[in-house]
Amino acid sequence: MENKKLNWCFKLKDGLKIVEPNERLSKSYLEQAKSSLLRAEKDLNDKDFIWATVKIYYAEYYALYSFMQRIGVKCENHACSILATTVLLGEDKTKTINLHKDKRIDAQYYMKVDQETKIRAMLQEAKMFVANFDEIISNLTEADIKKHRNNIK
Repeated sequence: MENKKLNWCFKLKDGLKIVEPNERLSKSYLEQAKSSLLRAEKDLNDKDFIWATVKIYYAEYYALYSFMQRIGVKCENHACSILATTVLLGEDKTKTINLHKDKRIDAQYYMKVDQETKIRAMLQEAKMFVANFDEIISNLTEADIKKHRNNIK
């Protein structure tokens, strides 16, 4: 592992840790991701744009963390979780969550008006993101898991 930021993530108290792969926990996080999408859609339809944005981001994060649990990587730091997944799967797989993380922060701390159209687009992107991670996780083989674990160490 050559990435200095990833090395830093392993040194954090609640940072990256290699643990046993946990299929049951992985499935639970994926279900939480799907449930969060439904709640985000409800909030959006209720014109609760701040919470819709927050739930969209968390749906994506739960899907990403489902992948991490499936391969046996634990982390309580969102930036490190996203970074580790980017290192393993490539930037194209984490581009959406990186964009939405910033939008969630903006929504929570910098109130903006007239955001409904943008949030609806975010929700559609989040649905694709969660579906993509569902497919990645469903297709993981034991060899893939071993490869990812070796690549993150």
